[in-house]
Amino acid sequence: MKDVTKRNKSKAHLLHPFVSDDEVEAGVDEVGRGCGAGPVVAAAVILPPVVDLPDVRDSKKLSAEKRHSMSLLIQEVALDFAIGVATVEEIDEINILEATYLAMNRAIQGLKKKPTLLIIDGNRYKNTSNIRYQTVIGGDDKVLSIAAASILAKTWRDDYMAQLHDQHPQYDWKNNKGYLTAKHRNACFLHGLTKHHRHTFGGMRPAGE
Repeated sequence: MKDVTKRNKSKAHLLHPFVSDDEVEAGVDEVGRGCGAGPVVAAAVILPPVVDLPDVRDSKKLSAEKRHSMSLLIQEVALDFAIGVATVEEIDEINILEATYLAMNRAIQGLKKKPTLLIIDGNRYKNTSNIRYQTVIGGDDKVLSIAAASILAKTWRDDYMAQLHDQHPQYDWKNNKGYLTAKHRNACFLHGLTKHHRHTFGGMRPAGE
């Protein structure tokens, strides 16, 4: 397997297309762990052996417009992809870390094409399948399939939070995506928590306290 823990600084804009040339790899990433509202969402993506996605990188480094266009392109060229979701109720019941693993495993289980190797963003993963895996710290900025997964997961979750915003505009979810900005925290104390909030999540204090 290739060493993807470091990147060539002279080619910092390029991501490793694969960790191994001999595997059917699925890149896996999640979004929403640090939010105070909304689900945690993961995506798994299997890319073809030859693929041209020069603009795909860590979703956090792309504008919303660019993420959207890249999401459509990834869905078009990927051999397979799937989204996994862990609900607010599950987050409150089993904690955010376990819910993150749950969302990841649901995304992996949703793939129609079975991977032989999972490439997981981060340094921890709870494997519930017999598929081998490798974790990559900062993988969404190193491995193309993980970056693609981060884009699909974030685009899906951002769209979902925008839908929730239409039901509860006072929390400004269209802009903060469920993260506890000052405006969001103050709205929680002014209007109370909804069923979409993580009631076990810390930090539910008004801004300035």
